[in-house]
Amino acid sequence: MEGGVPDADISAFRECLSLSWKNPYILRLAFSAGIGGLLFGYDTGVISGALLYIRDDFKAVDTKVWLQSAIVSTALAGAVIGAAVGGWINDRFGRKRSIVIADTLFFIGSAIMAAATSPAILIVGRVFVGLGVGMASMASPLYISEASPAKVRGALVSLNSFLITGGQFLSYLINLAFTKAPGTWRWMLGVAALPAVIQLLLMFWLPESPRWLFRKGREEEGKAILKKIYPPEEVEAEIQALQESVAMELKEAETSGKISMITLLKTTSVRRGLYAGMGLQIFQQFVGINTVMYFSPTIVQLAGFASNQTAMLLSLITAGLNAFGSILSIYFIDRTGRKKLALISLSGVVLALALLTVTFRQTETHSPMISAFETSHFNTTCPAFNPVVNHGGWDCMKCLKVSPKCGFCASESNKLSPGACLISNNIARNQCRQGHRSWYTQGCPSQWGWLALIGLALYIIFFSPGMGTVPWVINSEIYPLRYRGICGGMASTAVWVSNLIVSQSFLSLTQVLGVAWTFMLFGFVALIAIFFVIVFVPETKGVPIEEVEKMLEERTLQFKFWNKRSSTVTQK
Repeated sequence: MEGGVPDADISAFRECLSLSWKNPYILRLAFSAGIGGLLFGYDTGVISGALLYIRDDFKAVDTKVWLQSAIVSTALAGAVIGAAVGGWINDRFGRKRSIVIADTLFFIGSAIMAAATSPAILIVGRVFVGLGVGMASMASPLYISEASPAKVRGALVSLNSFLITGGQFLSYLINLAFTKAPGTWRWMLGVAALPAVIQLLLMFWLPESPRWLFRKGREEEGKAILKKIYPPEEVEAEIQALQESVAMELKEAETSGKISMITLLKTTSVRRGLYAGMGLQIFQQFVGINTVMYFSPTIVQLAGFASNQTAMLLSLITAGLNAFGSILSIYFIDRTGRKKLALISLSGVVLALALLTVTFRQTETHSPMISAFETSHFNTTCPAFNPVVNHGGWDCMKCLKVSPKCGFCASESNKLSPGACLISNNIARNQCRQGHRSWYTQGCPSQWGWLALIGLALYIIFFSPGMGTVPWVINSEIYPLRYRGICGGMASTAVWVSNLIVSQSFLSLTQVLGVAWTFMLFGFVALIAIFFVIVFVPETKGVPIEEVEKMLEERTLQFKFWNKRSSTVTQK
């Protein structure tokens, strides 16, 4: 790397703590805008638990894997549209109005889902929620980034990531709270309207992004906000830097005309920024994080834990670790640097996915056998199982994979002993549970289940502080002001398209390849991501937003990322 950044003389984490005393106004801006991250996280987590009970209420959802995937992924399809349109809305109407529109869409979607009388209506609600989440996912970090001093920008954008994971943790608590309530999943999905209303009200008292105001010629409004954000000895220098940056942007806009894809790709700094920003967002999804969050209870059941309540309780631990990892990122993001943090994170993810691959492979190849004697105790034998022909040749995994769908009723004495293969319906499930047996439809009893939980925990611990935060921070600061809205929209669209592809295909992949090889596939993607970060992602720690463009123009590929760079940005 030819250019460099100034070293921070104090960690941004300590700076953020001092801000809460010196200038709480900045934290109010960050927390209020960050509720958009809370909405994002809540929707990610809540559907994983609600899906367990939606399957019980709508039999079609229980028997059709594609319908389960559709309920999850239609929100992602809506998010793709929301992120794509959100880029234009952010640039045209401002960051504040974008967040207000996102909250309104989220509220409407939550109300529709809570009142849904069929899977089709539920899916319509999921689309509205997705539109809101897609817009908020880019508008919230962008707003926080543009209203933050350079020293603490990474930490405050990380606060948005913390609220995402906090929303996921909250969703699991809400899921557990309503497991015994009438209309379980309706409450789970409907509660999401509350934070949307809270943010909607708060945004009316918050200012617009000062950088957007400067871009639109409303400098006096922008100056008034900057004076509240920066200390008196720094504010004039920031105003001057912003004026110069906007003047350069406007001059370039006059000579180049309207923004087009060709213009974006011809502009060196924008093109390199898009490589890094969009690439990070794509890899963030293709290493499998949202399959873990969307289907966390299902994965726990695949590891051999039968009870819905047990699955959600164990998933709550996963969500808690995710939130804890985001707190760590607030400390390390401006201390360690974005690039190193991403590389450490991905290395740990590879190890965790290797452990999950081995564990689930053991689970699949050592599942309990099917006993003709145990099966004969019930009058709901799986149609595909013939006690005479198939005797001794079937195990639990084979039972769960046949069509029509069947379930495994574990032995009363020992879950790992041979059990019964029964048709998967409410009658068979109730008969099994009446005998104090465990009923399995997603995964089989296994002595390796605890190791799978350790693998999931390690995955989250490594992912959350690095790849859970770094892509959002990089994308909030890497693009020139004139292109920030449209490029942020493109990056957000990329993350939601990737999320949609991975989430829509996960359950199908587990059926075709098996859970073990699906996790191995994610592991190979994580390995590729390590090389991508080394080659394409610059270090933006401590770089003022106005100087990021210069750094990208002068950047050369640097494989020795650990080498300390010079303390000034080379001028062309």
